[in-house]
Amino acid sequence: MKDKIKYFIVDNFLFGEDNGFNGETSFLEEGIVDSMGILELISFLEETFDIEINDDELIPQNLDSLNNITNFLRKKNARV
Repeated sequence: MKDKIKYFIVDNFLFGEDNGFNGETSFLEEGIVDSMGILELISFLEETFDIEINDDELIPQNLDSLNNITNFLRKKNARV
């Protein structure tokens, strides 16, 4: 799961160069993903992992880093 997400981010937002990008790297602080990119990321997550992300879940604690997304998806899948 984590590798799929990382590949998507590196491929779509970092132009194939990870340049030290890791699980703790903040997308917002590092300027990796902007507001339009977040929509693209959400769409990717929903389609790839067959989930629905609700408006109240659109917070940095869930989506601002690779680790945050992975933890969020694990919790979300546990509820299903």
